[in-house]
Amino acid sequence: MNEQALYDLAPVLELMLLGLLLALGPLAWVWLRNRNGGSLKRLQALSVLTLFLTFDLVLFGAFTRLTDSGLGCPDWPGCYGSASPMGARAQIAEAQAAMPTGPVTHGKAWIEMVHRYLATTVGVLIIAMTIMAWRRARRQGRAGGAQGVEGARRGAMSPWWPTLALFWVCLQGAFGAWTVTMKLFPAIVTLHLLGGTGLLALLCVPAVGLSRAARQQQATVISPGLRALLWLGLGLLVLQVALGGWVSTNYAVLACSSFPTCQGSWWPAMDFSQALQIWRPLGLLQDGSNISLAGLTAIHYLHRLAAYVVVAALAGLWWRLGEAPALAPQRRVLAAFLVLQVLTGLSNVVLDWPLVAAVLHTGGAAALVTVIVWCLAASRPGTLRAGLPVARGEIA
Repeated sequence: MNEQALYDLAPVLELMLLGLLLALGPLAWVWLRNRNGGSLKRLQALSVLTLFLTFDLVLFGAFTRLTDSGLGCPDWPGCYGSASPMGARAQIAEAQAAMPTGPVTHGKAWIEMVHRYLATTVGVLIIAMTIMAWRRARRQGRAGGAQGVEGARRGAMSPWWPTLALFWVCLQGAFGAWTVTMKLFPAIVTLHLLGGTGLLALLCVPAVGLSRAARQQQATVISPGLRALLWLGLGLLVLQVALGGWVSTNYAVLACSSFPTCQGSWWPAMDFSQALQIWRPLGLLQDGSNISLAGLTAIHYLHRLAAYVVVAALAGLWWRLGEAPALAPQRRVLAAFLVLQVLTGLSNVVLDWPLVAAVLHTGGAAALVTVIVWCLAASRPGTLRAGLPVARGEIA
């Protein structure tokens, strides 16, 4: 069997066209539902829809990783130089006959390519959102002069937000390619997961800002202390997502199969020097030797110890959000996904990593990041004077 080149750009135009065709559905839906709503309403609807589809993409990316489909097509951006697995049936069948359980099978090839199709569709939607945002900013600039331009570009309404998201999704595409060509290199796969979470955060800010503008709502004034807790919670959560990605990409979930102890001990045998070797191939150390059970256990236990801190911090944040009644919807969503994270995290350990729980665990983490960014984008720091909120600044 001839070895397939890692990069084969032959199907790139077909994939771009397919992404465009798939994106026409959501774009048509936005235009039809908001044909009389003006540019602001259409842009707001597109931003929310793109955020929703990006969250779906993150979930499907987790499904791709957890079903070991990341190498379902051994080249990029297509599958054996074709735009779909249908054009590569012979090559896939040959690879599957040589190794019936993978990494290349017909099912895994379709999972991998569907993930790429979804990613291309999201990229097209972000391009459309960026174009619409800049056109609207220019129209406002011509209508209102310098003041209009400043108003169009201030805070979450700035067209630089979708522009940054466009740059970010291109970077995500590069990490997706490296995930394949570097054979599931753990650091690359973890960064790809973090990139997907970051893309959600970048898309959340304009979605919230445009929704507030469409409803003519002002940002909620919260205390500087609560806002600091939101930033702290976001920072801890991103760190925990990185640790969770490191567990998943190193297949270290089953290093501990019990809770709250691990391997019958509160402090099992662990090798943190192995756990913290970042730049190395899957299953190997930098010297080429296999990573030990003690190294995998250390990877797992770091995530578990950090989880205690993050859950406590987010529970405290939930409590403090009670002082901002306008953020009650976000507070409820935060509580729901925090409970989901605890339950799915425990399920992954005690139920031997069930697929549904593992996918939901990734989705729950992404949702928690989005909720906290939602709180930040919908609020501004301020103080109370004579019973009235006084704003001190707006999120940018």
